Amino acid sequence: MQPVKIRRATEQDAEALTALIHESSAYQGQYATVIADYRVTPAYIDRHLVFAAVGSTGQLLGFYALVVDLAELDLAFVSDGTQGMGVGRRLVEHMLDQAAREGLTHVRVVSNPPAEQFYRRMGAEPVGTIPPAPPKVTWARPELRFTVARRAEATGVH
Repeated sequence: MQPVKIRRATEQDAEALTALIHESSAYQGQYATVIADYRVTPAYIDRHLVFAAVGSTGQLLGFYALVVDLAELDLAFVSDGTQGMGVGRRLVEHMLDQAAREGLTHVRVVSNPPAEQFYRRMGAEPVGTIPPAPPKVTWARPELRFTVARRAEATGVH
């Protein structure tokens, strides 16, 4: 695994983050409609906690967006070429540390169905199912929740 640095995303990252979303094989086929017109804007990056994982030469490996006022992980993507190499795990751990710093006790995740098992391996617990919302979302989505308080106590992050 190459060295990975997680840094705060900047407004200049908006296009690269959007491209990573659109290149994701997790959102092909039946799931493509949900991201078809989606864009990460500079305003979105400015408004939320968006962090990027970058490799040693600065290439984008993945990112996440934590919406603090909703206590929700809104976006989390890892480039197809680096999946299975620990980048997603590092991003989730970083997100949970940020959530603890923000005083959150839980973080909600409405997952793409193929990603549910990843979140569960990372410690998220299933709490329900979000029904389809046609026309963009024609499938049920798992709703999960990370408990942040236990993590904050265990890591000493306050």
